[in-house]
Order: sequence, then C-alpha cells, then structure tokens
Amino acid sequence: MDWSKLAEKVIEGYVIREEEAKEILMVRDHEVLALVHGAYQIRRHFYGKKVKLNLIINAKSGLCPEDCGYCAQSIKAATKIDRYPLVNKQTIVEGAKEAKKNKIGTYCIVMSGRRPTNREVDAVIAAVEEIKRDVEPLKICACLGLVTEEQAFKLKAAGVDRFNHNINTSANHHPNITTTHCYEDRVNTIENVKKAGISPCSGVICGMGETDQDIIDMAFALKDLDADSIPVNFLHPVKGTKLENMDELTPIRCLKNLSLFRFINPTKEIRIAGGREYHLRSLQNLGLFIANSIFIGDYLTTEGQDAKEDYQLIEDLGFEIEENPFETEGQQFTLYHS
Repeated sequence: MDWSKLAEKVIEGYVIREEEAKEILMVRDHEVLALVHGAYQIRRHFYGKKVKLNLIINAKSGLCPEDCGYCAQSIKAATKIDRYPLVNKQTIVEGAKEAKKNKIGTYCIVMSGRRPTNREVDAVIAAVEEIKRDVEPLKICACLGLVTEEQAFKLKAAGVDRFNHNINTSANHHPNITTTHCYEDRVNTIENVKKAGISPCSGVICGMGETDQDIIDMAFALKDLDADSIPVNFLHPVKGTKLENMDELTPIRCLKNLSLFRFINPTKEIRIAGGREYHLRSLQNLGLFIANSIFIGDYLTTEGQDAKEDYQLIEDLGFEIEENPFETEGQQFTLYHS
C-alpha cells in the first residue's frame, strides 16, 4: 500500500474501505514510518503545526456503581485511590484559571459515577458560568456520565462547549468490558448532547483484549457519530481492576491504532489520551505527527509526565500550541503539496 497516495485521496474526501483499514493494522512493523508519514499528511492538511492542549480536573472521584473492567474508580475495583464527592465551585474555577496560565485550550470537568444528579449538574453549571465570565477564551468540556436531553440543554445554556462520553470499545466487545450499562446507553448520551448543540467528544480505550475488527468498528462508529474530538486511550492496567493483567500493547501497535483513527476520521481532533506515556514511551514524538491534541498533566487516577516535558516535546517537533481553542475551527491548512 502506498500510504502517501492513500492520504492524498483521503484529503480529497475519499472514505477508506474496511479492507484498507485492515491493512493499516496489519502493516509490517518496518513499514510503520511510511504509514505515520501518510497520517501526518492528513494531520498537517487539516491542522497544520497546531497542537491542542487539554487538562483534566477530577471533580468527583471513586465510588462509581458501574463495573467497567478498566476503571480504578469502580466500586467493584479493589484499588487505593482518592474518593470524594463533587468538589466546590471555587476549586473548579481556580483549576480553570491555572489551566489558562499554562496555555491549555480545553478544560475538562470530569465526574465519576453512572449519571449526575440534577443538583450536581447545577453545581457544574454555576462553575462553568463563572469560568466563562472570567477566564475566556477557554473551551469547557464536561464529562459527567449519562446525561438526559434536558440536562444537556442546561449545560449548553451555561456555556459548556463540549461533552465527553467515550464509547470505549466496540458494540461487539462491550459486554466483555462492562455489564452494568449497554453500548447504546453511551451512544444515546452522545446523541443527547448533539441535540443540545454541544460539540460531541467520544473516544476509545485500546488494549482491552479487542480484535482488529473491534478497533476498526470503533473508528467507523465514531465517524458515524460525527464526534468532533476523539481521545484515543491506551489501557494503563491498574492493580485491583478486572483488567489489571492486560498489558498487550507496544509503541508500534499504538502508532498503527492512531493512524487508523486519523485515516478514518481525517478532519477530527485526534487526542492521544490516557496511557500515552506508559505505552508510547520513547515514540511519543511520532504520535504527535498523527494526533493533534494531548492531555497535559495527570489523568483521572494515573500520573502523566511532567508538563515541562510535553511543552519541550512540542517545541522540539516544531509544532505550536493552539492557545485560542476556537481559532482553527472550520479551517483547513494547505501545507501539503504532491
């Protein structure tokens, strides 16, 4: 396969076929650089040299009634993590101010649990309204679990720009990962926030025992959902969780997965999310030639690398931090020439 020519076709609007998606995942390891170059052509066309930075605040931690096998916050997991109810408004607002100082474009307010109560939604809304008043421009992403259409409209009115709810895995593999909710619950949540006019963010966790076909199904499912932002997580196994012994990824495999999501969702924000440091290791720089977005700092229950290393990585690659998260929306860069 000539990945450069395939990238040119994708840039022109071609939708790759399932057979081509399989070839991406099956490419021989010594040909991965050519695959990454093709993915980079697409990334460069739509996003230029820009890198979007995201920061998480774990606003409510632990005691989740769900049984998701990867999650340290599940009440079913025998993990030692901080467990606390929703933090106060000032804590959320101060986190946003600190994010802005550190060139973060999207501030992610994340809560554990199956679904938020109306009181919790109102508390998040109060914080968002203050952030929007005092810390512009800053994109706000809420990740609160399964929300109703009514709650979604209230979040939109308060100024929430984006809502994250990952599909996590394929519809086929979903019952192997969790049994306390179904795949359709996740899809319905994304549809609820889309109805409210909130930008949908939905992604996956790779490395949970899924097949190549599952990964391909995930990438096409997110295309069908029209998710604007796609975080690609790599399972960081945590002791005490159901998947604590699942550690099957390699840096090369991660690059193949990222490339697949870029080729199938060429215009979308692809974010290297949880497990980036653990699995990509010394190849994190190659990951940014495919993805155009990363998290800075720690994740929900696992640590990220020092932020200074990420800023240095971006500078060394000749990329630029996108400090205004709204500036490239709808733009296309014309940096690629055949």
